[in-house]
Amino acid sequence: MFHLTLRGKMAYHNELGKIGEELAVAYLLRKGYSILERNFRYDRAEIDIIAQKDEVLAVVEVKTRNSAVFGNPQDFVTPSKIKLLVKAANEYVVSRNLDKEIRFDIIAVLKNKSTEKIDHYPNAFYHF
Repeated sequence: MFHLTLRGKMAYHNELGKIGEELAVAYLLRKGYSILERNFRYDRAEIDIIAQKDEVLAVVEVKTRNSAVFGNPQDFVTPSKIKLLVKAANEYVVSRNLDKEIRFDIIAVLKNKSTEKIDHYPNAFYHF
């Protein structure tokens, strides 16, 4: 019984994350960004969205929650996660021989039956 409950919660969490990413992509497109890549993986890191606007490459981490009770979604981007994002972003830029300004953004999505809120935090953290 416990395993079924756990799987159900995990499936819901994964589904909520996918919904959040879809909402984030739609938001970025409305704001004039081009989506270059989704779910880019390198080593143990995954970048949710790589987008571009003008000459700036935005590496976007999407955090989706159904409630703000345990804190804001953006509060869950840990230093170790940032380190992995920076490593993956570096690989993306180097492997494609890109010469662009890179910015690390967080898009926080709060989504439940009564609420759909998107907050975009450009330059959410620095990689130096």
